[in-house]
Amino acid sequence: MTGFVTLFHKELLRFWKVSVQTVAAPVLTAALYLVVFAYALEGRVRVYETIAYTDFLVPGLVMMSVLQNAFANSSSSLVQSKITGNIVFVLLAPISYLEFFAAYVLAAVVRGLVVGAGVLAATAWFVDLQLHAPAWALGFALLGAALLGALGVLAGVLSEKIDQMAAFQNFVIMPLTFLSGVFYSIHSLPEFWLRVSHANPFFYMIDGFRYAFFGRSDVAPALSLAVVSASLIAVSSVCLMILKSGYRLRH
Repeated sequence: MTGFVTLFHKELLRFWKVSVQTVAAPVLTAALYLVVFAYALEGRVRVYETIAYTDFLVPGLVMMSVLQNAFANSSSSLVQSKITGNIVFVLLAPISYLEFFAAYVLAAVVRGLVVGAGVLAATAWFVDLQLHAPAWALGFALLGAALLGALGVLAGVLSEKIDQMAAFQNFVIMPLTFLSGVFYSIHSLPEFWLRVSHANPFFYMIDGFRYAFFGRSDVAPALSLAVVSASLIAVSSVCLMILKSGYRLRH
């Protein structure tokens, strides 16, 4: 496991050395979202009868930050390594494709959780949240970050240039995140968009994580957990097959 530990340590140092950009900036962005949306919609929108809109918004912002930064960590690392050419030093090392995948995904999980914890700490001054089910919160945060970390590995392997990776983030990750119920309950949507939301795996991550704080959710948390777990297994399987083949890495 020496190769895995070394690569994992290298990935941790990569994002922590520029923590102002990789940690502080996303925390500030989430805090600005909270200030703007809370000012504009507090008192005008009530998702659940006993839950203020600002309280409802915070868990969604936390999970959104976890997901976006987990994806950004693994995808940007791989694309930058391919562009600069230093990916060859990782590929020449005696590291199996399983260790390669695990190191990148685990580092993405760590960054996602660090940013999520920072967003929760920064927004705690604005709301009075009580954690209803800590185990559910941790489970959804870990699974969600791992899923986006695996998607980041997939995007990083398939992308040859920065703009290709950016297209994946702007046209896939960003829309799925913003249409997952971060800023609203899907039950406020028309029937067509309600059905579309149920096909979005990001919705189940947001909804399940929010359940951990309020004990309320749009779908059963067990169903959300099953969907997120199945998505993680599917994406991980595709990543491992591609890494084993060496597609766009060794060939």
